[in-house]
Amino acid sequence: MTVILGGGISGLSAAYYAIHNTRLSSVILLEASNRLGGWIRSRSSPSGAIFEQGPRTIRPSGLSGMITLDLVERLQLNDKLIHADRNHIAKNRFIYMDETLHVVPRTLKDIFTPSSLGTLINYIWMDLRAPKVFKEDESIHSFVQRKFGQDIADNWISPMICGICGGDAHEISVNMIFLFKYLFEMEQKHGSIMKGVVVDLLKKLFSIGSLYHRMKVDKMLVARLPTLPRRSRNEHWLMWGLQGGLEQLPLALADYVKSRGVMIQTEKKCEKLTFKSDRVELSVNGNLQECSRVISSLCAKDLAELLQEQHPKLSAELKAIPTVTMGVVNLEFQGDVLPFQAFGFLVPPKENLPLLGVIFDSCIFPGSSTVLTVMMGGAWFEKYFGSNPSKEQLLTTAINHTKNILQIEEEPIAYNVAVLKDCIPQHVVGHNARVKRIHDYISAHHIPLALCGSSYQGVGLNDVILSAKQAVYNVAK
Repeated sequence: MTVILGGGISGLSAAYYAIHNTRLSSVILLEASNRLGGWIRSRSSPSGAIFEQGPRTIRPSGLSGMITLDLVERLQLNDKLIHADRNHIAKNRFIYMDETLHVVPRTLKDIFTPSSLGTLINYIWMDLRAPKVFKEDESIHSFVQRKFGQDIADNWISPMICGICGGDAHEISVNMIFLFKYLFEMEQKHGSIMKGVVVDLLKKLFSIGSLYHRMKVDKMLVARLPTLPRRSRNEHWLMWGLQGGLEQLPLALADYVKSRGVMIQTEKKCEKLTFKSDRVELSVNGNLQECSRVISSLCAKDLAELLQEQHPKLSAELKAIPTVTMGVVNLEFQGDVLPFQAFGFLVPPKENLPLLGVIFDSCIFPGSSTVLTVMMGGAWFEKYFGSNPSKEQLLTTAINHTKNILQIEEEPIAYNVAVLKDCIPQHVVGHNARVKRIHDYISAHHIPLALCGSSYQGVGLNDVILSAKQAVYNVAK
């Protein structure tokens, strides 16, 4: 028997992949709360507008994006899927700094205009002349500041990190974001970004046969893709969502796995895990249960509590993965009150505002009213709100700042306020090394435990679904 801990999107995805693995027999999923879906939660306003407390759109790019779309197709959610292509107004994004909204450049052409050519040349010159710096890991802010200057690090990169994980770019590892990971690796291998990128490009250019072969393989793979991933490639989707809200995905997953024999139990809190030579013992709501293996989709610090007694070293590593708390306020206004159409705007931490950013939900997937989602706090939650703020405080803060920045005169006709405590794990400097130590410990001690969720490989929805697929493979080996 396999027990899955946690009924969020990663736990439910693990249940889906487990029932399709011939090496795994019966599956039980335990969820401590009274609902499934985890941080994905969609609510409806009195007018029928959708308020998303968690993610609302998903990018279709990469292997993980294709796996998620394949899952959507297998769950027969095609008719509920809505998408925006790469020419959609959602490509328009802004940064709020110095009391002004600034357009985020969309392409290299936008960044390096003729007037900024001197700046580009200066960056290249600085990069080539800079002393070699060799590090195992580095924060995104430190890396960008070294290579491109403090202005870019503070005003453009820091707010981007706030939007991705609610975190402080001074602490988040370069390994968290693919682009920065690539640039960092180029610098570490070749002494400078420019040298590394040029060498990498030359290798590809002079491997014509290899390049031609890869192009043929890519074309063949695209042709063999399931319908939705292939459509997303051919139609150049920028992002997608679901009618009725993204919570339709975990709900469909739950229905699917239950109909195929998975036993889902809510309000069942696992309090302790003990690994014996031939079984695993779980203390659940004070009662003892047994199984053969465990897949944990719990936040790392919650799993740490279950392992503290038997595996204190592993528990300490898990506890060391920090999290942040988000305040999320959804606002609905009558009609169209926005001064422009866009995905939304982000706020650099140096502006000393409690807002991390505002998403223009009704611009992404239009409706009859204006719907905004205000994200607040993150790494600075306690600084601005303390440890236990009232929902009224969060609502007032969100309304006042949003109306001021966007120059909205009207009052919202509906709202929703949520405090998402410890909702986003922070992949700080040294995170990859810590995760490796965690997996090495589990392997060395032959513990029948696999890990999935946002604490380990990535915080995006695509990342956690991929991690669930990998966890099932690992525990079934």
